[in-house]
Amino acid sequence: MTTLATNLLWILLLAVTFLLPLWRQRRIEATRIALMRELQEIRGSRVIALVHRQELMSLLGFLFSRHITIEDSEQILRAIRLTPEDTPIDLIVHTPGGLVLAAEQIARAIKAHKARTTVLVPHYAMSGGTMLALAADEIIMDENAVLGPVDPQIGAWPAASILAAAAQKDKNRLEDQTLILADVAAKAMRQVKETVREILEPKLDEADARRLAEVLTEGRWTHDYPITYRELQGFGLTVSTRMPKQVYELMELYRQPPSRRPSVQYVPAPYPPPTGRPEGDEAGR
Repeated sequence: MTTLATNLLWILLLAVTFLLPLWRQRRIEATRIALMRELQEIRGSRVIALVHRQELMSLLGFLFSRHITIEDSEQILRAIRLTPEDTPIDLIVHTPGGLVLAAEQIARAIKAHKARTTVLVPHYAMSGGTMLALAADEIIMDENAVLGPVDPQIGAWPAASILAAAAQKDKNRLEDQTLILADVAAKAMRQVKETVREILEPKLDEADARRLAEVLTEGRWTHDYPITYRELQGFGLTVSTRMPKQVYELMELYRQPPSRRPSVQYVPAPYPPPTGRPEGDEAGR
């Protein structure tokens, strides 16, 4: 009887160990949906979230990073397709970038939607994420949030740097692989620049759209260069910092996996207003 009770206890503990994380995840997802519905009601829009964070891999505990993929574009395109033409779309973007093809598909779908489109950036939207923001009618950013250049990357190297390196040597002394890389890099830069120009032209005149497309794709900055909302406003884009509080609350539900030693800690409650210290004899009472 004791052995049976012990076995049942172990089975119960194993069931709780496996089921508790699933229950927590379901609870978080339900809270996310509730917040998105609240935001939709306030703004009268369809809210879509594209949030990429490091995540735990299965039960092994390994971390892997997420980026914009074809699966993301399939899901977002489906959400846009299911949205009535007269309903605005709010796309919350938090991403380091990803596959150019997927980003271009999403950007074109945002541009083609007949009602107003807004991309909300609470922290950062780099590379392909920036392309999505450029396609929207309006960009809403946190005051400290950033976008980034959209210059294409060929493997581990910026396309612009490949071309610059190839131009410094005699072509007859370059290996075939380098020449092929330079050819692919030139094509990639031309294609991305034309895509950016295409999605910008409805918002900017032709000359300004071409100029901004050149600036963002020519490789004048490193790929992680932070572009602030003030710089974007200087380019002539419609950018504001009126970020709804529900977006910040939603981002709290996409937290990074916990580590053994947290690198950032703070008291999560609002701080009380400062009060002056007692002076004179009263300080010792």
